[in-house]
Amino acid sequence: MAAVLAAGRGSACADSPLGYWGGAVSHRSAAVLWGLLPDRDGAIHVIVPGVGGRAKRSGVRVHRSRSLERSQVALRRGIPLTTPARTIADLRLAISADSGAATSHRELRRVIRQANVLGLPLEEADARDRTRSDLETAFLLLCRRSRLPRPEVNVRVGPFLVDFLWREARLVAETDSYLYHRGRAAFQDDRARDLELMRIGFRVLRLSERQVVEDPRRVAETLAAALSGRRPIGREASSGR
Repeated sequence: MAAVLAAGRGSACADSPLGYWGGAVSHRSAAVLWGLLPDRDGAIHVIVPGVGGRAKRSGVRVHRSRSLERSQVALRRGIPLTTPARTIADLRLAISADSGAATSHRELRRVIRQANVLGLPLEEADARDRTRSDLETAFLLLCRRSRLPRPEVNVRVGPFLVDFLWREARLVAETDSYLYHRGRAAFQDDRARDLELMRIGFRVLRLSERQVVEDPRRVAETLAAALSGRRPIGREASSGR
C-alpha cells in the first residue's frame, strides 16, 4: 500500500479510474498479492492511469497506462491491485516488449495455471488452461502416451485440491517438484494430507519430477496396476523417491 500511495497519489483526481489512490499494484507484484507467484526481493510494481503518477521512487517500479479502467482494478487485503486478467495481460505485454517486468515465460504460465486452480476470473483463452505446472503437463502426456484413462485435473477431494483424480478407482496422484515441495514443513503437510485422503477412502500415489520425466515407463506401469487393482501401491512408488 505504501508503494501505491508513493507512486500513484500524485495522479489521483475526482475522475481518475482508480479514485483516491491513483494507482494499483500490478505486474509481478499483483501476481504475488493474488497468491499466483512466490514473493521475492525486488521493486514493487505499480500501475497508474495515463501519464500521471509521481516521479521515480526508490523500490517502486511505475508503469503508466492509458488503457487502465476501473473495472480492471480490485481490492485485496485493502490494497488496490490489477485484476487477474489485467495482471496477466500486463505481464504478457511486458514480456513481449522485453520491458524488464521481472517475469519469465515460465512464471507467466504458472500465473495462468494457478489462477485457474483458484477459480479467479480470466479471459476465455487463459481460462482453458487447467494445469498448474509444466510437471503436470508432462504427467498428462505420460498418461496419454501410455493409454491410461485421463484423470480429472486439479479437483477437490474433501478439503483438498489434488493434482489428479481417477474418481471411480478412488486413486489420487500428486506430482511434486523439489522447488515447491522442499523443506520440513512441506514434507509434514504432504504426509498429513495423504493420511487424511487415505482415511476418507482414497489411495495416494505421490510422484517426483524425476520419476515422471526420467522413468515414465515405470510410472505408467504403477498407475496401470493401481487403476486395475492388481496390486497395492508399494512403498517405493508412493514415496516420491
